[in-house]
Amino acid sequence: MATRTLTLLALACLLVAPAAGFAPDPAPPRPGLTSIFYYPWYGVPERDGSYGHWAGNGHEPPFDVSSSYYPARGPYSSTDRGVLRTQMAEIAAAGIDEVVVSWWGWGSLEDARLPTIARAARAAGLEVAVHLEPYLGRTAATAEADMTHLLTLGISTFYVYEPFAEIPPADWAAVRRRLAGVRLLAQTPTVGLAAAGRFDGVYTYDVRLHDGASFTRLCNQARVAGLSCSPSVGPGYDARRSLGDPRLKSRRAGATYDAMWRGALAARPSAISITSYNEWQEGTQIESARTAPSTHGFTYESYRGAWGLRGKAAERAYLERTAHWTRVFSIQAVAR
Repeated sequence: MATRTLTLLALACLLVAPAAGFAPDPAPPRPGLTSIFYYPWYGVPERDGSYGHWAGNGHEPPFDVSSSYYPARGPYSSTDRGVLRTQMAEIAAAGIDEVVVSWWGWGSLEDARLPTIARAARAAGLEVAVHLEPYLGRTAATAEADMTHLLTLGISTFYVYEPFAEIPPADWAAVRRRLAGVRLLAQTPTVGLAAAGRFDGVYTYDVRLHDGASFTRLCNQARVAGLSCSPSVGPGYDARRSLGDPRLKSRRAGATYDAMWRGALAARPSAISITSYNEWQEGTQIESARTAPSTHGFTYESYRGAWGLRGKAAERAYLERTAHWTRVFSIQAVAR
């Protein structure tokens, strides 16, 4: 009898243990997890040979940048370790738990910079995930190879942007069956597609298209499907100067950001994502911005007036407001 019991216990251990060479799937996100999308593609001539991304759409930095806003620290390099330390400290101080780094394939600029950024984030106590972007030639096979590669850097959570634009759910499901040790989140409002692709959760990213009113429906559907839900909140959208995009979502002196947070909290999500820390071209950033002199007849937008703030206090308005909302979210998560 004792021998039979030991045999059954051993068999049970084999059934639940991961196969050799495979990592166990990461645990679901803890309740109250807040993530933020981060862009590592900025450059300055003295470090990187050019004003990477600051000079887009024909602009001429340092005073004329490809954004409707001007960064408080001026045009900076994403390779500057001092800048990275300060940025990650700001993110952590705002109560954010996870940095989701934009990544555009093996050999890309973002790929080369990822290890340094990941070290800076982890040194600040932050978790690191990757935003798997729709780079040219992305397929299910390349995405599988990407994630296998990134697992070696200790990254196991992947936010997949536009997952179904060129890759059908069945192909994602096949990848998911073969690849252990990862969490996959699909950027989609269609929960059924994410479930069919065997994703672990959904997020929205686009703060121009999605507002807080849609989050409850999305998260309810996700719960029914057994998926996590991370609605994306953001302060607004303004890509007129960088992309010539006339579509605008006004910040309304902070009211837009507050409304999106309230909508996200009402949805009782498992996590919340923020678009973005530093996507300056699309004007979704919460990184500090300052009033700058007019250039070529253009006057930069600023955070002045947000929540009634002026001067230096206004520069950090969105970081400080984020700290408020992450505290509220943490309290809500504990109370459930």
